[in-house]
Amino acid sequence: MALRLSHIHPDAFTWAAFAAAFLAGVCFFLGGFTLLFLGVLLVFFNALFDALDGKIAKVTGKASARGDFLDHVLDRYADVFMLAGIILGPYSGNAVLGLLAILGVLLASYMGTQAQAVGMGRDYGGLLGRADRLVILVLAGIVQLFVAPPTRLGVAPVLFTPLEWALVLFAVLGHATAVQRAVSTWRKFGRP
Repeated sequence: MALRLSHIHPDAFTWAAFAAAFLAGVCFFLGGFTLLFLGVLLVFFNALFDALDGKIAKVTGKASARGDFLDHVLDRYADVFMLAGIILGPYSGNAVLGLLAILGVLLASYMGTQAQAVGMGRDYGGLLGRADRLVILVLAGIVQLFVAPPTRLGVAPVLFTPLEWALVLFAVLGHATAVQRAVSTWRKFGRP
């Protein structure tokens, strides 16, 4: 697919991924079956375009630090827009859970880039990478399509909507991933 689309500049896919994420967040925020379906579809396209931008950059020889920077910046904004749409929309009302999820996502990504910043190479390891989060978001969105927004799943007192369960995973596994990446980088320094 990347070879077939190699005539398009990779940055166009980076921006398309961001636009898809922004619109997904709007759809999640507004809610309703049709917009939720569209939001899930847009998350899928965000994932697809995000995968393509780097591949196209490599196969066309257009990979650059500038493009990598743009990709990472827009990915962070994309993550926040999608999660904020869920948190502020009809599929969640749990601001604390939402905050923990956003922090987990951002800190996991930060630890990966911080490793690179101190000369240890970009760290993509850990329990929950960006691709994993997008798959979870798509799957939770599909389940949410079949469950009315006020319906919560689980066992009392742990009852959440399907999209809130995704937030739970992002909160728990995002912070675990951040710790894993921090420990991994720390160990690379060796003993003083």
